[in-house]
Amino acid sequence: MSDSNEQLNVLVVGAGAAGLAAARRLQSLGHHVEIFEARDDVGGQVVTFDVGGEPLECFYHHLFTNDVTAVRFFEELGLGDRLQWYEPLNAHFVKDHAYPFTTPLDLLRFDAVSFIGRIRLGLSSLWLRRKSDWTPYEDITAREYLIRAVGKEAFDAFWGPLLKGKFSDYSDDIGMAWLQWKIRLRFGSRGGRFGLKEILGYPNGSFRPIYERLANDIQSNGGKIYLNERVESVVTENNCVKGISSGGNFYPADRVLLTTPNPVTKRLVPVLPSEYVEVLDRVQYQWASCLVLALDRPLTEYYWLSIADSLPFVACVEHTNLVPKERYDGNHVVYLSNYVPPGHPLLEMDAGEALKNFESGIRRLNPEFDISWVRDAWLFSDPAGQPVITTNYSNSIPSIETGVSGLTLANTTQIYPEDRGQNYSFRLGERAAEVIDERN
Repeated sequence: MSDSNEQLNVLVVGAGAAGLAAARRLQSLGHHVEIFEARDDVGGQVVTFDVGGEPLECFYHHLFTNDVTAVRFFEELGLGDRLQWYEPLNAHFVKDHAYPFTTPLDLLRFDAVSFIGRIRLGLSSLWLRRKSDWTPYEDITAREYLIRAVGKEAFDAFWGPLLKGKFSDYSDDIGMAWLQWKIRLRFGSRGGRFGLKEILGYPNGSFRPIYERLANDIQSNGGKIYLNERVESVVTENNCVKGISSGGNFYPADRVLLTTPNPVTKRLVPVLPSEYVEVLDRVQYQWASCLVLALDRPLTEYYWLSIADSLPFVACVEHTNLVPKERYDGNHVVYLSNYVPPGHPLLEMDAGEALKNFESGIRRLNPEFDISWVRDAWLFSDPAGQPVITTNYSNSIPSIETGVSGLTLANTTQIYPEDRGQNYSFRLGERAAEVIDERN
């Protein structure tokens, strides 16, 4: 706690990674916390559903070896023995062929581009993963930098489709700083012989237990968590937080921490300073969408299959090629992932309609695929799945302090140059808690 030793009553909106991490840290600093969550469970974007009697995330998740904050959370919460580490088989699908990309040597076999193109892809990736300073890449787009670095042929076969798949119409505007840091972090998650293979972590029993443990610890330390509680507004007076309104009730507060996306933040706090709103409005979002299939047999041999061809999805993540299918009563679990702009037709579909729309693309991955393989299907979407990271994005990051006294913000638009993920949301939540305490 700060030198004033004043215990604050802090209300946190959102029970995802950032909100729970912030609440836990605030309690350790001596403050009282109450969390308001619109859904019926904690976890935010890491919520789960049941497949074969086992919880599974609605959107695919794993950890890298350099996700040190998330690993620390597992250890501190007594769940370290649940976290298992695997060597996945990954591939890149282009020109109707899956090219393995498990070790750097696989790049030499990537004959979708010329030998010179392969060499340039390898050398540029090696250069980028070793750069510890991302700021020189802030004012150049990934497209401009990579065409210069690897050539148009290699860009069109590899990086270009990946950027297009993730950011759609914004793909030409994505900043190289974001991609450079993503390459550095992804290639840093290595192990095995000579450290050549990627290592990914996934916990027994899904990620759900860590959020349940966080919630239980917060409540056992005197905190409160309200589920199915959709906050209507942050109540202010003379530009100072007084509390929140939820369900027609008023909850007083000394401080309020929002972990909501920018559009929701603006709706909850219409009195935000105009200059802060201007920053919030600089960031656009892509919807994240995942069609999850339970199959009676494997679809591919790969865990992560990035898609460069024109298919109706941009990645095929076969979860049970990472963890045993026996956890899911023998079901082979496949995520077919998309990032789409608001208004995309996929967002109006149900799981059956999406599967029908995807069927020809699935058959491109495996010509033997038949709809009879599908035991069950689910479709999930999230409107704030992926902030669009343009050049000079550091100018678009809203500060944790909003300009309204007592109101702070922690959301995925503030995770930069890293990509959004559990590790960085945990870290951001802890930082927001410390800012609240420091200003006490």
